[in-house]
Amino acid sequence: MAKSLQDVLDAQPNVIDFLRNQQAGPNVYPGVPAEYSNWRNEQRGWAKTAVLFNQSYHMVELMVEGPGAMAMLEYLGINSFKNYKPMKAKQWVPCTPEGYIIGDVILFYLEENKFNLVGRAPAIEWAEYWASTGKWDVKVTRDERTALRTDGVRRHYRFQLQGPNAMAILSDALGYDAPDLKFFQMTEFPINGATVGALRHGMAGQPGYELYGPWADYEKVHSALVASGKKFGMELVGGRAYSSNTLESGWIPSPFPAYLFGEGSADFRKWAGENSYGAKCSIGGSHVPETLEGYCLTPWDVGYGIMLKFDHEFIGREALEKKAAGPHREKVTLALDDEDFLRVVSSYFSNEGRAKYFEFPSAVYSMHPYDAVLVNGKSVGVSTWVGYSSNEGKMLTLAMLEPEFAKPGTEVQLLWGEPNGGTSKPTVEPHEQTQIKAIVSPVPYSAVARTGYADSWRTKK
Repeated sequence: MAKSLQDVLDAQPNVIDFLRNQQAGPNVYPGVPAEYSNWRNEQRGWAKTAVLFNQSYHMVELMVEGPGAMAMLEYLGINSFKNYKPMKAKQWVPCTPEGYIIGDVILFYLEENKFNLVGRAPAIEWAEYWASTGKWDVKVTRDERTALRTDGVRRHYRFQLQGPNAMAILSDALGYDAPDLKFFQMTEFPINGATVGALRHGMAGQPGYELYGPWADYEKVHSALVASGKKFGMELVGGRAYSSNTLESGWIPSPFPAYLFGEGSADFRKWAGENSYGAKCSIGGSHVPETLEGYCLTPWDVGYGIMLKFDHEFIGREALEKKAAGPHREKVTLALDDEDFLRVVSSYFSNEGRAKYFEFPSAVYSMHPYDAVLVNGKSVGVSTWVGYSSNEGKMLTLAMLEPEFAKPGTEVQLLWGEPNGGTSKPTVEPHEQTQIKAIVSPVPYSAVARTGYADSWRTKK
C-alpha cells in the first residue's frame, strides 16, 4: 500500500535528524554540462557581456486551467491579484495557515482562465493538492523536471537571456529592435520562424528576457540565440555557474517547505506521497533548531513583505496579520572575510581539524542549507545560500538576521559545518565546525542589481 508523506514522517524517531541525514544530494541541473567554458568566465558573462541560461530541464511546470483557476491561485497566494491581466507574470508565494512560506514560483497569466506555474516543486505540489480538493472548477497538468522522467521531452523549452548586451543580442535575433517591456510584462515575437513567448525578467540582477515556447522549437530558437550571441560575447552558462547567480541578485532559492510543519498542512501531508518533494528533501548546515518550526520562514524573512497584500482572503492571512507588526528578520548579504576564509581553506591541507569543504562556485551541499550566524556566540540569524562570485571577488552568503544586527558594516560570525563531525548525507565528509568572520552587506550585493534594476522584486525588503 502506498505511503503518504505523513506516514514517512511518522515513521521517524526524529524528523529533523531524518531530514538532515537524507541520502539525497543538493539540487542538480540536468540537461546542460557543468561548464561550457569555465564557471569564472560564465559568471563574468552576466556582468560584462551577456549569458544564456538554459532552464529547460530543472524546473517543474504546472498548467492551471478552468473557470476557477484565478480564484484558486488568488486564495493560495499572498500576492494581490488586482489589475492582474493576461500577458503579465508575478512571483507567486503561497504560505501555510501558520504564515510560513512553502516556496515561490513564477506565475504566467497566459490567457483568460489559463495560467502556468514554473519553478521548484514545493509550491507546485501545494497547488496540485488544493486543485484536488474539488473546491474550484480547475484542471491542473504537471510537466515534470527532466531528472524525474525518462523521455527527455518537456512541454516547453525555457531560456534566460541576461546581461548588458542582452537586448542587442535579442534585437539581432529578431531583426529589429527588441521591445523594452516593464518588469514581469509578457509578449510574443518571431525568432527563426518560431513564435516565442517572452517575459521581461532578471535572473542575475541584469536586464533581459525569459524566452519560452513549444519543445519542438527548442533547437530552432536556441541556435538562433547562440548565433546572435557570438557577435556580442555571450557566454553559455552550465550547471556550476547557474546555481551561483543568485548570490549577486539576492534571491533566496530554497526556503524550507513549511508544509512539513504544523497542523494546518496535515491534510496536505496525508495527500502527498512517499516520493513527494517533502519526503526526499535534505537539510544541511550548523543551524539545528529544536523543532521544524525553527526552519520555517515568513515572507519578511526572504524579502517578500513588499508582495504581501491583505486585500483578499488567502491561506495564512490571519497568522500573517498577527505577525505583521514585527519585528522581522531582514534579508542581507554576508561577505566573508578574505583572510579568515583562507584560514578555513588552508585546513584542507592538514591531516586533522579540516573544516567542511567549500565547493566553488556554489558551496551549497543540501537542498535546504541553514547555517547559524553568531554575534558573541549567540545566534542572531541564519545563512541559507553560500558561494563565490568572480564578479565581486568575494565569498558571499545570503542570510536573514535580527534587525539590530542587519545594518551594513556589522561584523558577525558564520558557523560553518555541521555539529558532531557532520551528518551522513553523501555530500558531507568528516569535518570540524569553525567560525568565519563576515561583514553584513547590502542585498543585492551587485551594485548593478541594486541600483540599475530597481523595479525588480529582488531589490525589495
